[in-house]
Formats: sequence, C-alpha cells, structure tokens
Amino acid sequence: MRVKRLIIFMILLWTLLGIIMGERFLSHAYKKGWILANFDSIGAKRVSLLLQKKDTLNILDVRTINEYKHRHLKNAIHIPLTELSEKIHQLKVDKSKPIIVYCKSGSRSVKASRILADNGYHPLNVQGGIRQLMRNHVELSR
Repeated sequence: MRVKRLIIFMILLWTLLGIIMGERFLSHAYKKGWILANFDSIGAKRVSLLLQKKDTLNILDVRTINEYKHRHLKNAIHIPLTELSEKIHQLKVDKSKPIIVYCKSGSRSVKASRILADNGYHPLNVQGGIRQLMRNHVELSR
C-alpha cells in the first residue's frame, strides 16, 4: 500500500514538474519570437545583404536614446520600444514594404515586431540585435 502511494505521488510530482517546465519553455519561446510570431526574423548576414542592395530600406531602432547615439544602422528611425505604441503614427513608411527592426540583443525587437505587425506593418526582426550585426561587421553610424 505504501509503495503504491509512493509511486502515485512520484507520478504526480513528475507530471507537475513537466507542466511547470513546459510552461517556462513556451513563455521563453514566445518572448524570443520562436513560436506564435506574426512576423519574420532575419539574421545579420541577410541584413548586410539587404543594406548592400537597397538604399531606401525602412529601418527601425527600438533601443534607448543613449544606445542609439552610441551606434546605429545608417538611416534608422529611432523610436524606443517604450514609446512605440503611442508614436507608431510617426513611422512615415509604406506599410507594404518591410521594416528591419532591431535592438541590442533581439528581445525588444520581438516585442516591437509584434506591435508593428498588429498595426499592419511588415516587420523583419533582426535575430541577435545590434550585437549580432557588430559580430558580422555590418556598417554602423555614430
């Protein structure tokens, strides 16, 4: 009888642990844009190719003003993520054209990409953010 109770307890404990860990993974995957993303993500190499091919790219930097002043992509529009929802009307870009969206590491740009997509834009989230762009020697302005 005690062994049976112990087995039932262990099964319930492992099930509960599995549910908790699964929820944490799903939450992390959602924040990173790995699941349920209504936008596309691109790597630094593709950004570099797009920058070489087109002079009139739509680029949005969603970092803080200090981060933007330090380094940014040439011709990037700066609207911090914290202000994007209220200042989205400042984006004077064609909604049918893609907007390259980046931040420092890729987390804020995922949130910004969700906001943009919900408002009819076509965001291209930069995976790894400006850190990844710097590692791939993409030209930045000061």
